[in-house]
Amino acid sequence: MIESSPLTPPLAPNHATPARPSRPARALRPRLARDLALIGALAHRDLLRLMKDPGRWLGLVLQPLLLWALMGSGMGQVFSVPGLPEVDYHRFFFPGLLVMVALFTAIFATMAVIEDRDHGFLQQVLVAPASRTAMVLGKVTGVTLIALVQLALVLPAAPLAGFHFGDIAFLPVIAGYTLGVIGMTSLAFALAWVSRTTAGYHAVMGVLLIPLWLVSGSVFPLPHDGALSVVGRIDPITYAVDALRHGLDGGHSALATTGPGLTFALLGAFAVLALVLASFVARRNPGCPA
Repeated sequence: MIESSPLTPPLAPNHATPARPSRPARALRPRLARDLALIGALAHRDLLRLMKDPGRWLGLVLQPLLLWALMGSGMGQVFSVPGLPEVDYHRFFFPGLLVMVALFTAIFATMAVIEDRDHGFLQQVLVAPASRTAMVLGKVTGVTLIALVQLALVLPAAPLAGFHFGDIAFLPVIAGYTLGVIGMTSLAFALAWVSRTTAGYHAVMGVLLIPLWLVSGSVFPLPHDGALSVVGRIDPITYAVDALRHGLDGGHSALATTGPGLTFALLGAFAVLALVLASFVARRNPGCPA
């Protein structure tokens, strides 16, 4: 029998002590919870704004469809795609129309960043115990959900453009549209964050994002060479249009600039880089320029 001496502590009972999480892990949990709460609150706020504005619902559907019908009727008489003369302009323009819907949603939704700053709401968000990256993600999430509602309302018009629902690859359509919305919203957020006035923000949009949409192959086919061709191929919105062309044509479109694999890889890279840029601008800039 083993006896414990006065200098030897008695043997502890053989019970396993549960491992306690490390201090960084314990600190991460409430921080993550606060970030998720802020993301959900900001996204919910944007959705409530949409639900409380019936006139905006009409604009979500009627404005793009009217533009598509008018441009299709006017351009259809003189339009032709080199090598594909049988392609109707209504069919050619429809993917670009969907991207235009997403672009305008991103522009007008992120304009609220300036309005929230002027009305003091942004200052309340900035003092919340959550990261600024969560604020960016909350805004981007809300705009993306609104844009997906728009897609669900406008996409049923695809048969009028010559697309058949049985041939549409819906997963690539939704994925390409979502990635495009995330990229464009993040870029618009970064520009709105550093803009002093709403008028200045509109001016920047008019000389940056709108021209990028025009040279993306949405309105007219990109030429095979020349300066316009180079600009179109480095334009990230081009690949949002291409992704929708591939999806609407069943997975592969002869009208797209690049193949499906490269298109979605470039579009995904654009979405990630634009999110990183928006988060960087939000962290480095106070968001309340004098």
